Amino acid sequence: MQSPFQLLLDLFDEPKPTPKAPPPPQVPTCELESSPGEPFDRVLTPQAFRHPDANRETRIGEVLVAYEFRRARRKNIGFSVGPEGLVVSAPRWVPLGEIDQAIRNKARWIVNKLEAARERQARLEAARIEWKDGATFPYLGEPVIVVLDPRHDFREVGAVLNTDGQALPGVARTTLHVGLPQHAEPAQIRDAVQAWLMRQAKALFTQRLDHYAPQLRVQWRKLTLSSAGTLWGTAHSDGSIRLNWRLVHFRLAVIDYVVAHELSHLRLRGHSPPLLGHERPG
Repeated sequence: MQSPFQLLLDLFDEPKPTPKAPPPPQVPTCELESSPGEPFDRVLTPQAFRHPDANRETRIGEVLVAYEFRRARRKNIGFSVGPEGLVVSAPRWVPLGEIDQAIRNKARWIVNKLEAARERQARLEAARIEWKDGATFPYLGEPVIVVLDPRHDFREVGAVLNTDGQALPGVARTTLHVGLPQHAEPAQIRDAVQAWLMRQAKALFTQRLDHYAPQLRVQWRKLTLSSAGTLWGTAHSDGSIRLNWRLVHFRLAVIDYVVAHELSHLRLRGHSPPLLGHERPG
């Protein structure tokens, strides 16, 4: 199963080589049911890749790929993945059915390349962030402004989130007050923000696991935060769950998608621990 994310906001690590891994098993959608009288409070959003000039689309597993299709003077079907998405070129005499089959045959390669292209683009955007007073980072899908506040040391919590600010439409109104002086080094600010995000992630992931485990009729036993470069989460047969702390960058619906996915693995049979997890783009 592929990642549901439309944008990776990884602001803290350098790119790492991604090891090849076999595709994880599909999770039956019927497993994701709410308890009687209690509907899910989020929408599961499958991953999608859309070329701006797309004129055809296909679904690879749960991944929607809208691509640009071109007829060209060539001897075979060609695939090209760039920052904008997938382009498929084919000779005029090749029927559409044969083209669809070729896409299915290269499905894994296509999705891997699209994910890698998306992550490279996101990393370029992330590289522009200067960790200083006024820097902006994503938290639960919303922008948060860093405020260096030397008046407070926040010894117990490191930083305090303030959602009472006023701002113009479209401008971030949430601030994170960090107990650092104005002359703090960028690495200090980055590390302080990351530490705060990881604390929030641990608390929020625990809450969401407790919310969905009864609905899926499973029991989880241990939560570990991960910094893995290739996985958003994994589930082990002993009930332990590993979730990538960077999920806290995304809105709650995305976090719930991964949490429910990993809990669903606990109901699958015939897998040796650890069970395959939810792959992160890369």
